[in-house]
Formats: sequence, structure tokens, C-alpha cells
Amino acid sequence: MSQLRLPLGLPEASETDFLVSDSNARAVQQLEHWATWPVMAALLVGPRKSGRSLLARIFAAKNGATIIDDAERADEADIFHAWNDAQSARRPLLIVADAAPPLWDVTLPDLRSRLAASPLLEIGPPDDALIPLLLERAFTRHLLHATPAVIAWIAKRIERSHVAILRVADVLEMETDGRLSIPVVKSTLQAASLLTHSDDSESE
Repeated sequence: MSQLRLPLGLPEASETDFLVSDSNARAVQQLEHWATWPVMAALLVGPRKSGRSLLARIFAAKNGATIIDDAERADEADIFHAWNDAQSARRPLLIVADAAPPLWDVTLPDLRSRLAASPLLEIGPPDDALIPLLLERAFTRHLLHATPAVIAWIAKRIERSHVAILRVADVLEMETDGRLSIPVVKSTLQAASLLTHSDDSESE
């Protein structure tokens, strides 16, 4: 499975690139073809720590879009007016949220109807291709040293979520000297209840 990177053009690529796999490629494609949206607004939803805000910022930097992040906590009237303004100005609006209505409880009827008319762009949980790449990037940020075999071992045994990957990196940074082997990783993550399953394999 191919992996693509979308550079934001800032110095530290590892902090400003959005890694693309099948779990989020459809959303990226929809953003690349925003001119074909039926309205000048879209709803970008996905799990926390999935890079949804970064993807929104990349989109805004490339296309001059307006972003409303954490939309569930924003004032509904403000979102409503921003949606209308986007249509008048023909300038795209990206509304970022955990989930789309009805999981997001929108009380303003006029806003509900506008969100229903907007394209829905979804980021899913990380897939088998993306998890090792996210682990590698998290380990680099935490100054953790792991061979590809160790990363592959972890990838098969942790929860398939963006939050879990970050939690694994945090725990390994706090509880190890930074040099990771399978035995060290296994004992550390077991103690933190971060392994979904384990086995007796301890070779690197």
C-alpha cells in the first residue's frame, strides 16, 4: 500500500506532514477536488489525534479556506453564518468535528440542514499500513530508538487508534532508556495494559 505525504512547507517535515493511507485517502482526495463540492463547505470528521486539524490547516494554506475546528464546541450561530459567508464569497469552509450529526447534536435547524447538504469527509482509524509509520514518527519525536522489527511487533499488538499510538510512545519514553527491544517493549506495555494481545516471541 502506497504512502503519500502532503508537505505544508514548514521546516520540520515530521511535524507538518500528513501521512496518507487507505484509512484517510478518500478524505484527502475530496479535499483536493474541493471545487467540485456541491456547496462551498464540507465537514471533516475523524478520531482525535488522527491529524484532522493538521489536514485542515494544510488545506487552508493551499486554498485560502476558513476552518472551524472542534466544531461541536463552537457557537452554532457562528458556524451557520460562516457557512452562509462561504457560499457568498465562494471561499471554502472546512468544519472539523469528532463526528457528523446526529452523533453531533446540532440544535439549530437551519445549521442542521446546511450540514446535511455539505460533503462529509471521514478519517478512519489507522490501518495496517499507517500504524507502523505513525509509531516511527512518534518514536522519533520521543527520541526512542527501535528497529523495524520492534515497530512491526508493536504494531500488531496495540489498539488500532491514534490515541493508543501516542500513549505507547509516552509510556516507552517514561519507562525505558530509549533503546527499545521486544522484551523491553513487551514488559513495559504489558505493565501499562497497552497490549491487546501478546505471545512468547521476544526476538528482535
